Amino acid sequence: MANHKSSIKRVRQAEAKRLQNRYYAKTARNAVRDLRASKDKDEAVKRLPEVSSMLDKLVKTNVIHKNKASNLKSKLAKMISKM
Repeated sequence: MANHKSSIKRVRQAEAKRLQNRYYAKTARNAVRDLRASKDKDEAVKRLPEVSSMLDKLVKTNVIHKNKASNLKSKLAKMISKM
């Protein structure tokens, strides 16, 4: 275990951020999954900007890589255009 006050605090902060990042990443994954499962094109077109925004926010906070987000957004847009 850590010996210094600052390192003990850093452990607490890291754990809090880990849980927060896990929550936001899981929420975004669920949104992507739901968008992929949708059958209605109008609903999917309406939800695409929301999901894209979620992914961009995860990139901004370094939860996921920017290439992964752009890859997901590209695949979702391609899937919607094929509907």
